[in-house]
Parts: sequence; C-alpha cells; structure tokens
Amino acid sequence: MALFVLSFVLICLLMVCCESQVLQVGFYSNTCPEAESIVHNVVREVVISDHNMAAVLLRLHFHDCFVEGCDGSILIDNGPSSEKNAFGHEGVRGFDVIERAKEELEASCPGVVSCADIVALAARDAIVMANGPMYQVPSGRRDGLASNVSLAEAMPDVSDSIQLLNAKFLNKGLTQKDLVLLSGAHTIGTTACFFMTKRLYNFFPSSGSGSGSDPAINTRFLQVLKARCPQNGDVNVRIAIDEGGHNKFDKHILNNIRQGFAVLESDARLNDDIVTKFIIDSYFNNPIFGPSFEADFVESIVKMGQIGVKTGFLGEIRHKCSKFN
Repeated sequence: MALFVLSFVLICLLMVCCESQVLQVGFYSNTCPEAESIVHNVVREVVISDHNMAAVLLRLHFHDCFVEGCDGSILIDNGPSSEKNAFGHEGVRGFDVIERAKEELEASCPGVVSCADIVALAARDAIVMANGPMYQVPSGRRDGLASNVSLAEAMPDVSDSIQLLNAKFLNKGLTQKDLVLLSGAHTIGTTACFFMTKRLYNFFPSSGSGSGSDPAINTRFLQVLKARCPQNGDVNVRIAIDEGGHNKFDKHILNNIRQGFAVLESDARLNDDIVTKFIIDSYFNNPIFGPSFEADFVESIVKMGQIGVKTGFLGEIRHKCSKFN
C-alpha cells in the first residue's frame, strides 16, 4: 500500500512538473495580474518618446532567443565576457527599458515575473505601437544561468548567404517561411552605415580590386544608398531599413526586397532562394485571398519566442535583469 501511495505521489509530481514546462497565455493572471499592463505602459512611454525604440525592442527579443533560447541571457552585464558584447549583437539596445519594467514589476510583484518574459512582452507591445498586429504572448519563461560572448557565435549575420541563413534558422527549429517573416520585422527601424560598407563598396573582395557593389541593388537605389553612406564616411549614420515605410509595421519591406530596394544584404538574399522568393511573392500574388503577412508573422514570432525556454525548476527569476541572483 505504501509503495502504491508513493508511486501515486511521484506520478502527480511528474504531471505537475510536465505541466509547468508549457508556456501559457495569462501565466501571471493570478500571481501578478498587472504584469502585462505594467510592461505595456513602460513600452508605450518609451516608444512615444522615440519611435525607433519599437524596432529596438523587437530586435532585442530576436537576439535574446537566438542565443541559449529566450532566457534573458543577453541582458546580463558581467564584464567583457558578457553575451551582450558579442559582435553578433552589435548595436542591440533596449536593456534600460527592460530594467525599468523589471523595477516596476518588482515593486508590485517581487520575484515573480522573469526578465525573459518582459523581453517577449515588450516586443509584442512595441509591434502594436508601430501599428502592427496585437497578439497574445505565452509566458512562463525563467531566466537563464549562462551568459558568455562565445555563445553568440552562431547569430545570423547581415552578410550571411541564403544557405547559411536557412541553416541557422533550421538549427533553431524555424523554417524558411519563418526566416522570411522574421526578416519582415525589418519593416520598422534603422541600421547603421557600418553594416552597409561591404555591400556598397567591397562586395567582391576576391576580385583583386576589393571593390564593387551588390548587383542585387536597384541601380537608382544604389546611388541613394551611397549618398547616405559615402565611402570612408561616418559609419554611425543611421538609415531606414525599409525604404519609404520604416515607421509602420506592414509587408512593405517584402515588396522592397522583391524590387531590389532591400537595404540589408541578408534581406536581399531572400531573393536568391526559390523557396524564400516564392514565399515573399505569395503575399502579393493575390491581395484578396492570399495569405496575411500580419497573421503569419504572429505565428512565427510566437514560435520564435518558445526557442529553448527554461520553465519549471530550470533557471531562476532574477531580481535585476542585468545580474544573476
């Protein structure tokens, strides 16, 4: 009898443990009912003050999830070896916004809401602030216990070939459709001329002259880009990633890619693969009965938000997002 009771208890514990491994919409509805509204209010104030912060917070979510999963590892600041200092995270910002939201949450519900969930919620609210789709964010992530610059070596890079981009996304359980849709997030925000130098002036380094521009760039647009990012000019100058539509979240960026107006090299490479090109075209072939970019994007970003999550007894709930407990 005692053995039966023990077995029953173990089974119940196993069931509870397994249930805790699944992210849930409204995870904090009982433990911190104001959690999502607190994050929303912080994001709203920040984006109203600086519209580009919508793209900043969205990018932070992507960069967090692609290294060690969506666990807030990019937020840790433990010196030069911190993951946030990796070259692949060059230009990533928004850490102060997450910390501010965390401080308010700690005042309301100490030790309850993870920094990893704050990043995911902030990205959603940022998208909405940029006139993008509203969607529910499954939460329940816990914060990771590792953060090292070496862990970010496999981050997608603007100069990656389409084959390498496909492989990096597949390694995270994401499809070529996810690659297109998540690249579509470039519909908002800016980039620095630093990331344009190779594409504009040194695209054929093995040619001997070490010169040339990406032939995928529309010839008229090439002159525009060179005027904004002149050779040997200020690499910190920022330019819109979605030419003519960078303040609104929509599929405009995909049409730019089709027409040779992609700013980032990695976006232009989506035209180099028959599958990714077909996916892009599908959003324009039938405007009435074709697929919805916004709806499909939501599916992809929710899927991305579940990469390598720590739940249950894994990880921790940090008291401060930039430090392990």
